[in-house]
Amino acid sequence: MSLKIRLARGGSKKRPFYRVVVTDSHSPRDGRFIEKVGTYNPMLAKDSAERVTLDTDRIRHWLSVGAQPTDRVARFLDAAGLAKRDARSNPEKAVPGKKAQERAAEKAKKAEAATEAAE
Repeated sequence: MSLKIRLARGGSKKRPFYRVVVTDSHSPRDGRFIEKVGTYNPMLAKDSAERVTLDTDRIRHWLSVGAQPTDRVARFLDAAGLAKRDARSNPEKAVPGKKAQERAAEKAKKAEAATEAAE
């Protein structure tokens, strides 16, 4: 059985509230879980102490028996000093697509031709 430490959504419409739970990886997001190990309330201010609460002893236990945190939970664990999360970098994400690059090159050619014609 592969275990995950992930978020399970609660709260009403447009008022999210999440429980940090340990669950089987095949269980649905808001379905059955093994243990609740914390909460996350994104509606609170980022500097609020109650925004993320974690049961550190239980999380350490579950990590020691092989539970894998999801990316968002890994961020919380890294901030709490429980697990190390490597920073991700995707420098190619900001590069425009092929069509946009072609349009930009065509626009540059037109601008260059217009400046030559003006001279």
